[in-house]
Amino acid sequence: MAALSENVMRLKGKACVVTAAGQGIGAATARAFAREGATVWATDVDEGKLAALKGAEGIRTHKLDVLDKAAIAALAKQTGAVDVLFNCAGFVHHGAVLDATDDQWAFAFNLNVRSMFWTIQAFLPGMLEKGGGSIVNMSSAASSVKGAALRCIYGTTKAAVIGLTKSVAVDYVAKGVRCNAICPGTVQTPSLDERIASLGGGQDARKFFMQRQPTGRFGSAEEIAALAVYLASDEAAFTTGTVNVIDGGWSV
Repeated sequence: MAALSENVMRLKGKACVVTAAGQGIGAATARAFAREGATVWATDVDEGKLAALKGAEGIRTHKLDVLDKAAIAALAKQTGAVDVLFNCAGFVHHGAVLDATDDQWAFAFNLNVRSMFWTIQAFLPGMLEKGGGSIVNMSSAASSVKGAALRCIYGTTKAAVIGLTKSVAVDYVAKGVRCNAICPGTVQTPSLDERIASLGGGQDARKFFMQRQPTGRFGSAEEIAALAVYLASDEAAFTTGTVNVIDGGWSV
């Protein structure tokens, strides 16, 4: 394993797939992977959001609907075996259990959990053929690690992601494939801005999210991306099946 150094490209020679790379954490991670020497397939269902990444060194953009199993399989065939899969696609529903509808429940599990199940099934065989790889799944500190108000559906799906992560980790640890989950607190992203706007915007809506951050600030997409780089790299060769909480002390 390479020693830590500012001059070491930690993902040099690795092929990576990133979902939901059009904005926020996904975009920051795609850029971070590329800076570390990886060849990155940056995917998103909204091709327009990928425009900012087009032409960036080391990044190839590709439209992908992670709710389309056939499209995922086609991408896996196109990329060939990859070294890293970063599952970032997801959606946050607002509300308690009595607010939840069957349609919301089904949509959330399809996007937040089933899509990861499908991408892992598509890309894991190539990793096994190569003799190793790293899968990084986006979970959340909200409800899956710490109870969060009005996050019933979302928290339940993100708890399921942790279960999926541990299952993959234990089943393939002896075959060189690692699988870890990232559980962020509240992160400043376009998604957060949309959630604030859905609550009416303004300081009261923003305070709803800020009050749970003891640091007095939101996390940044780049801070989450830095953790994803570590988990994707060979520096994390002894790390699998872990729940990596990065929440500014919220769950302490």
